[in-house]
Amino acid sequence: MGFVGAMAVAMAVDALAGWPAPLFARIGHPVTWLGAIIDGLDARWNRTTDTPMVRRVAGLAAALLVIGLAGGLGWVLQASFPTGWSRTVLIGIVAWPFVALRSLHDHVAAVSAPLQAGDLAGARVAVSQIVGRDPATLDEAGIARAAIESLAENTSDGVMAPLFWGALFGLPGIVGYKAINTLDSMIGHRTVRHEAFGWASARIDDLVNLVPARLTGLLFVLVAPRRSEAMACMLRDARRHRSINAGWPEAAMAGALGVRLSGPRVYHGGMADEPWLNGAARDPLAADIAGGLAIYVRAMTVLAGCLAFLSFM
Repeated sequence: MGFVGAMAVAMAVDALAGWPAPLFARIGHPVTWLGAIIDGLDARWNRTTDTPMVRRVAGLAAALLVIGLAGGLGWVLQASFPTGWSRTVLIGIVAWPFVALRSLHDHVAAVSAPLQAGDLAGARVAVSQIVGRDPATLDEAGIARAAIESLAENTSDGVMAPLFWGALFGLPGIVGYKAINTLDSMIGHRTVRHEAFGWASARIDDLVNLVPARLTGLLFVLVAPRRSEAMACMLRDARRHRSINAGWPEAAMAGALGVRLSGPRVYHGGMADEPWLNGAARDPLAADIAGGLAIYVRAMTVLAGCLAFLSFM
């Protein structure tokens, strides 16, 4: 069965159990452990008194250290497992925390429920947990847009990409990818503090997500109720997105739902004038979040089926 079968196991375990709250309360989560290491390196190595070039080199060293530690630990664990089907199961169980299959669905559904009930305040609180924009400025369309965009982008970053690298390289692939993605989330920002120090992390994240982002977009097209519209929108608008990767799943989702996504938005640091994806379409409503979640569930079912099928080839 190999690594592909192990990723199918990881999907199955996460779909059934997620990451239980009592377990999180007791030991945290592997991503929080990675985050603690990154925080420590940021505090010690990202010195404001250094030149931008020195900070860029320090950021590269920090990124390589975190990725090397994570991937190396994955390799050591994997090498210690027995051969045969038990190895596949053990790799899948260890890989499980790095697949955000259930938590992504639950976080987006937590926005959908209050918004459909007309509770804008509750929906703003829920959406603030998954996006960085200022929730106080969001109306129904803005909340729905933010939730759908987060669902589309994080399907790639949180599910497809870890599984892709895990299927290729096993635990070193999935744990190493999660280290890269966590680095990008924490320090890969164009802020005064992190523009130089986080440069390497952002570039590495762009590279490792090139293929998974496009596969996610194609998967959304495959299961879309408006398949031709989803494909046309993805091919036309994906490259207009500020991110070289996020535009593919987001544009495919915009076409699949027949709504416009991205566009201008307010972050806590000010206005970001982003181009529209599927700009001629209507604004999304609360019901469109449920539509996006339905597409997500179908896409993940197809993905799980493909992994299970390939594991027996």
